[in-house]
Amino acid sequence: MAGAIAMAKLKALNTLRRKQTKNHFTMKWKGKDLFDLVCRTLGLRETWFFGLQYEIKDTVAWLKMDKKVLDQEVPKEEPIVLHFLAKFYPENAEEELVQDITQHLFFLQVKDKILEEEIHCPPEASVLLASYAVHAKYGDYDPKLHKPGFLSQEELLPKRVIHLYQMTAEMWEERITACYAEHRGRTRVEAEMEYLKIAQDLDMYGVNYFFIRNKKGTDLLLGVDALGLHIYEPDNRLTPKCSFPWNEIRNISYSDKEFAIKPLYKKTNVFKFNSSRLRVNKLILQLCIGNHDLFMRRRRVDSLEVQQMKTLAREERARKQVTLGLETSDAGVLET
Repeated sequence: MAGAIAMAKLKALNTLRRKQTKNHFTMKWKGKDLFDLVCRTLGLRETWFFGLQYEIKDTVAWLKMDKKVLDQEVPKEEPIVLHFLAKFYPENAEEELVQDITQHLFFLQVKDKILEEEIHCPPEASVLLASYAVHAKYGDYDPKLHKPGFLSQEELLPKRVIHLYQMTAEMWEERITACYAEHRGRTRVEAEMEYLKIAQDLDMYGVNYFFIRNKKGTDLLLGVDALGLHIYEPDNRLTPKCSFPWNEIRNISYSDKEFAIKPLYKKTNVFKFNSSRLRVNKLILQLCIGNHDLFMRRRRVDSLEVQQMKTLAREERARKQVTLGLETSDAGVLET
């Protein structure tokens, strides 16, 4: 079941029906009860990255863990659809993502965001990422199996990249396959991690954007991510005008629609801005608190639980690598 849920690309992982309270859902359930159920179903222990998202009017919101689900602003229509998604992103995927399932869920979500152009990706990086995505799905390249046309039904590149060049689908496949062939010997898990290591260096990776206005009334964009807060021009989501790293922020506060970022150093001016609605303000504050908490957590010694998870993950991956080596060796003997 966990595999089926993961392959749904994190879109509509769990559908809740108010009337089916006996088997799946009770009127008294809090957000945490539902969230824990999804995590147990997936076998996911690195729960701190994720949340249950829903759409409300023209924005999104995250289910609050401490409040009853039906007391929140979830859509009133039935069934209620919630999306199990990464809410917070790691600074360094290789160091922080321990479980294979955690890595797989991030891989699926980031891949979707790149293909949907929510994360800008240059052409060369797009081809390389596509080749790792192919390896994660098909395993080692085998010219006897992976003949021209085997990627014809796959969505692998952002449409923007495809339209930049006068290249046929066959030519794109040839380029992707040439890179794919070089990844021989990697496991699916390793291919997905290579994908994430490249993706995490893209400018828009892991950034949540919000339209704001400064105290002069100038339209701007606020970006919230694992490293801090960033201020952008509305037409440029790649390069911030200025940034406020988490370790240089004294506090963030808001009253009504006005936010204030108070820097740690008194010589730096307080940055004030307004967002449009109370619901958006709450979302910004939520993301700020969560990202800052994880930023501080990364700079402390791992908890005993995380240390144990890392040990088990290393042992399991070493075992799989040995198994893969034995299978490769056996295949070689059979061929001779």
